[in-house]
Amino acid sequence: LLASKRKQRPLCTKSDEVRLAEEASKKYGSPAPTIFSKVIDKSIPADIIYEDEKCLAFRDISPQAPVHFLVIPRIPIPRISEAKDDDAELLGHLLVVAKNVAKQESLTEGYRVVINDGKHGAQSVYHLHIHVLGGRQMKWPPG
Repeated sequence: LLASKRKQRPLCTKSDEVRLAEEASKKYGSPAPTIFSKVIDKSIPADIIYEDEKCLAFRDISPQAPVHFLVIPRIPIPRISEAKDDDAELLGHLLVVAKNVAKQESLTEGYRVVINDGKHGAQSVYHLHIHVLGGRQMKWPPG
């Protein structure tokens, strides 16, 4: 079932990747490539569960819950605090994708959405990413 869904999704071509990288470098300078850049260009493997022309979602390699996936934009925004006002549509798209993939993953009892920002936010990869965690009761406070 999942394999058939992958075939139905539009995939970016190499020229799309180059265009997106050029757009990002104009907007954010030239951020250093991250491990997520390598997931996007498929130079390292990942369990990709969704992708479209703006973003992709894949399972976290160190899951903190029974279901733990990330949603990342193809354009490498380093931090949520560095997002530009004109990124609003993309940021909204990332959240809608997170919601849709959570539904696809059967997270009907709820889930947590987390965006870490900077040192005090415990951000470990400087490419904006949304964590979606579910499949168990979350605790509060999280930190």
